[in-house]
Amino acid sequence: MKREPRWEILPEDVVASPLFNADLAPVPAEQRTWSTYNFAALWISMAHCIPTYMMAASLIAVGMNWWQALVTILLGNVIVLVPILLNAHAGTRYGIPFPVVARASFGTSGANIAAILRAIVACGWFGIQCSIGGAAIKVFAVALWPAFGTLGGDASIAGLSVSSAITFAIFWALNIWIIYRGMNAVRIFENWAAPIVLILAAVLVWWTVDRAGGLGPIFHAPSKFADLAEFWPVFVPALTGMIGFWATLSLNIPDFTRFGRGQKEQMLGQTLGLPTTMVVFSAMGVVVTSAASAIFTGVDAAQLWDPVYILARITSSEPLTGDTVPLIVSPITRAIVAVIALLGVGIATLSVNIAANVVSPANDFANLAPKKISFQTGGLITGVLGVLMMPWKLLENPNTYIFDWLIGYSALLGPIAGIMIVDYWILRRRELDVPDLYRANGRYAGVNPSAILALVLGIAPNVPGFLAQTRVIALDSGFLTTLYTYAWFVGFALAGLIYFALESRRRAAATQT
Repeated sequence: MKREPRWEILPEDVVASPLFNADLAPVPAEQRTWSTYNFAALWISMAHCIPTYMMAASLIAVGMNWWQALVTILLGNVIVLVPILLNAHAGTRYGIPFPVVARASFGTSGANIAAILRAIVACGWFGIQCSIGGAAIKVFAVALWPAFGTLGGDASIAGLSVSSAITFAIFWALNIWIIYRGMNAVRIFENWAAPIVLILAAVLVWWTVDRAGGLGPIFHAPSKFADLAEFWPVFVPALTGMIGFWATLSLNIPDFTRFGRGQKEQMLGQTLGLPTTMVVFSAMGVVVTSAASAIFTGVDAAQLWDPVYILARITSSEPLTGDTVPLIVSPITRAIVAVIALLGVGIATLSVNIAANVVSPANDFANLAPKKISFQTGGLITGVLGVLMMPWKLLENPNTYIFDWLIGYSALLGPIAGIMIVDYWILRRRELDVPDLYRANGRYAGVNPSAILALVLGIAPNVPGFLAQTRVIALDSGFLTTLYTYAWFVGFALAGLIYFALESRRRAAATQT
């Protein structure tokens, strides 16, 4: 396959362009080393995170049984894999990241709109994952040093206790440190994080099932829905939420596939890594929670869906209900298990946060001013905004998590995916002028009004339903509220069709003149 030229030998006007820097440049052929395993490991490490583990919990909490929840997760991830693979192609073919790919459809200036919408979502996720990671560090720190939990007394920092603020800052700093090491460090970290997290999760499954003497009661619990008529109104928004979970990566996947050896490697690696891991890890969460409910009696069921809570109870110095001694009697053994558990949770959370929530916005913010903002600076901006947004409370309520967060931002990102796919695959037939993507006065210069109008019209039908769902306005159940449950599908299809109609007409007119 013909490779694009090294960025060092691109035309001088491209290298000097305000739209160009080394981080956004086409990846040289010798640096395109990611194999099938690298892409599979990327998805395995990203999917092995606490939100994935708890994903089935949110579906079971709204009435599904265990297999309905897992089927919904599988179907959602198979669907979202399609736009992921379609948008991944340009990254591998031309070695360019998402913000640069978006310049072809949105224009060199208009691409900033798409990039910033994607970046804001990533900042929100960054805050969620840092909250999870920081809380995990605190739980295990308290298990080893109980006095740490009361450090600072009643004092608080931005609403966090002193101990919570310290562990949050530690985990936040770990993320920024790795991203400052560059993309090769990200690849190495994801490679070894994937198998470690999988092994530790398997050990937790084995322990809980063995201790409980079976799989537990969740596998015998029936669905709350008597028929399809009752199931469908819950299934559709849940499916949209599952698609929304990785709708972010369906846009910025070129940030990773630009390092791929070829299309075969990235397509096979992603297909093997994404749907299978999401289902398997979610199923592990169901098994552990179900077995844990037979072990930890008298505990709120919602707490049992949190693996950090279960691991903290295992390493606690207090005996379980009905026991006379702690699960682990030896303080040394308890400390070793606590450290291993902390490493598992920390690695899982770090791997998804860096790959999914830092790499893309780092490139997106760099795209705003390539000569002034580097990849590392963009990552720092992401980290700061993630702290300021503090969106971790979204995980406290399943309805808020699915209907407000996952579906809400899928309404923003679905239209962008539709526009980019139509532009690259149908209108341009996979042909891009790479040097012009970096020129301020090239064929992609400025703002493409077709893309902006299609984006606005693709988002618009979902706005009333979102405002009603977030209780900004009062709106009776009806067409608009039902439409919102299909947010990603509606935005993707509508924006894609409108863009095709507008852009085909614009290009035909330009050809005639």
